[in-house]
Amino acid sequence: QVHLVESGGGLVQAGGSLRLSCTGSPHIISIYKMGWFRQAPGKEREFVAAISRSGDNTHYSDSVKGRFTISRDNAKNTMYLQMNSLEPEDTAVYYCGASFCSGYGCYSVGPDEYTDWGQGTQVTVSS
Repeated sequence: QVHLVESGGGLVQAGGSLRLSCTGSPHIISIYKMGWFRQAPGKEREFVAAISRSGDNTHYSDSVKGRFTISRDNAKNTMYLQMNSLEPEDTAVYYCGASFCSGYGCYSVGPDEYTDWGQGTQVTVSS
């Protein structure tokens, strides 16, 4: 099991940018597939982006494709989500998830496929 901590959330105007970070401990995250999800008030947790162990495979939801970029630095045990051109509809609590994966290229888009979660970080985009 890995302990995940998100950071980087905040309040930003529409069109602005934020970079979220997710740091894992005590285990090295290089053995985990990882992803970002978000949950707005009254809504279910939804997929945002996923990345494989190696970082070579990434996948995005249609709503963020072209605006958000997921990446990871396994040497720093950290995953990132660069969010550009933010819209009020992006307002939510953002969570990072991780799950062990034996293959370097595997990733998942369903929240049920992740075993470990961070506590979440709030992102608020004002219009």
